[in-house]
Amino acid sequence: MNVILTAGGITRPKEPLYPLTGGGYKAMLDIHGKPMIQYVLDALNASAKIERIVMVGLPPDNLLESAIPLTGLEDQGDMVANILFGARELVRLDPGALHALVVSSDIPAITGAMVDWVSERVEESDHEIYYNVIDRPTMEARFPGSRRTYVKLKDMELCGGDMNALRLSVASSENPLWERLVEARKSPLRQAALIGYDTLFFLLLGRLSLDEAAAAVSRRLSIRARAMLCPYAEVGMDVDKPFQLEIMRKDLAGRHAG
Repeated sequence: MNVILTAGGITRPKEPLYPLTGGGYKAMLDIHGKPMIQYVLDALNASAKIERIVMVGLPPDNLLESAIPLTGLEDQGDMVANILFGARELVRLDPGALHALVVSSDIPAITGAMVDWVSERVEESDHEIYYNVIDRPTMEARFPGSRRTYVKLKDMELCGGDMNALRLSVASSENPLWERLVEARKSPLRQAALIGYDTLFFLLLGRLSLDEAAAAVSRRLSIRARAMLCPYAEVGMDVDKPFQLEIMRKDLAGRHAG
């Protein structure tokens, strides 16, 4: 399994983490003497599944370490654009590869075993998009006070994960879906139109199960998507605000000491 590691993002003055980065890269935030993204790289290196990593978004002088082959690419200015750029580079480097994990640089608590679990779920089927979700009891038991945003479904409340996957052939083709995703990224109205107002309505009412919601979105976007209920809260514990960074620093203190 190959990985697209998204590491772009210079923080802006109005963003919560700006005072801590000074306008630098969020991925390079310090946690016990090493960059946040290095913890993610360590987990990828500890996995039995990962063969190659394409990292998109950091300058070449980042001083990061990886025993697994690591290719660095420049930031393309947008999350979706970075993912597509990384996917196309993976196709060039490994033409026979079918899928790739898409891993965010701000989930430093993940481990190699968690990477293996996600990789194994992807290997079970041939969907085009794989999306991890974590239920509320799992997240709040592991990270109380993390203040995640949850979507209420018929049978559970869920938050999104930041280690997902895609079929490389979809990302490397000129699929109009990607342009629509870029356009909709910061507009709730466009996002609603993208998934369909009927689907959004039933989601808001809590009338859909996880499988029903995934099927509805798949039909709307004309793409085969699989929602995976992940047992690991760490996959959804990203760092967007200073208090979440402090949660991670406390959580990783024991690992750093060890």
